[in-house]
Amino acid sequence: MPQDPVELGDLAALKALAQPRRQRMLEHLTLHGPATSATLARALGLNTGSTSYHLRELARYGFVEETDEKPGRGTGRQAEGEHRAEPSAHRERWWRAVPGDRRFPPRSRQSPETRHVMDELNHHAYAADLDLFERLQRDAAADDPWADAFLYSRSTVRLTLPEVREFFEEYIALLNRYKRPEPETPPGARTLLTRFLAFPAPTADSDP
Repeated sequence: MPQDPVELGDLAALKALAQPRRQRMLEHLTLHGPATSATLARALGLNTGSTSYHLRELARYGFVEETDEKPGRGTGRQAEGEHRAEPSAHRERWWRAVPGDRRFPPRSRQSPETRHVMDELNHHAYAADLDLFERLQRDAAADDPWADAFLYSRSTVRLTLPEVREFFEEYIALLNRYKRPEPETPPGARTLLTRFLAFPAPTADSDP
């Protein structure tokens, strides 16, 4: 179900999210489901101790949380005939991304320090997104039907500020229309990474 938007106004939370490795880890958990610090380290080429630290920092601000869910096993509840081991001090900790409609504070309400953090966060996020798009599109096999699923559009539209806000909310509503629980997802469906970017064009008397 669609959730109410939550504004990330806490500077400490924004700083925690701006760390490039944490962005990669959160993206991996979002796309591939729960993981341990060890599986994340292997998948992303990181140090296990480092991933454990970054997971705790992400959890501190509500971006990730511990879970009983494990990939391919449903939840952590004991399956029929499965042996239940005694609790261990070194219990494997599984983490999942916490879903939600998180939004950044509008630029007009950002302090100079918040603007600096947001600039860093966006720089790394945009660069990673474009790199992934280009790499996956380039490597897609010509006979793969999903090679046609790399959607890209450039356009212009003239809007007032209230219409800009309405336009964005309609975009979010469109995404939510196609979000559904796993049991309701049709066979053959794949996860699509979606990104939205819109900004005012420069005026005639400003630098391009």
